[in-house]
Amino acid sequence: MSTTTDLLTAEDLEFLRRPLHGFLSVAGGAEPTQPRPVWFEATDEGTLQLFTEPDALKVRRLRRDPRASIVVAAPVGERERWVSVVGRATLEADGARELAARLAARYWDLEDPARAEELAGMLADDHLRVVIHPQTVRRLTH
Repeated sequence: MSTTTDLLTAEDLEFLRRPLHGFLSVAGGAEPTQPRPVWFEATDEGTLQLFTEPDALKVRRLRRDPRASIVVAAPVGERERWVSVVGRATLEADGARELAARLAARYWDLEDPARAEELAGMLADDHLRVVIHPQTVRRLTH
């Protein structure tokens, strides 16, 4: 069943806390948006957040137009399910390194020395947090 609300439900948050990739699109470009797979975190406040380099194209576009969307779908082999969030994104200077560390632990096996080294390299760089504040949430659940 497909439904629409302006907030994430408890069921949405449970689904979004799984280690799934989100497909992020941002406004602000002359061309149609081109979704990119991203790591993300659903917060207790009902926002979604990710981290990115401060000079990334998505950051420049979000500074011009803060509209963003993210779609997360269940993997192949599971019953079809997805959540789509559209909202205003804010760029936050604080908390990006901590978020990157949490997400790396969620998506990677940090016991693997290569992954741990890659994370250390990521944490040495500057990042911003992108926080999406939902305005419209659509979902398909069964």
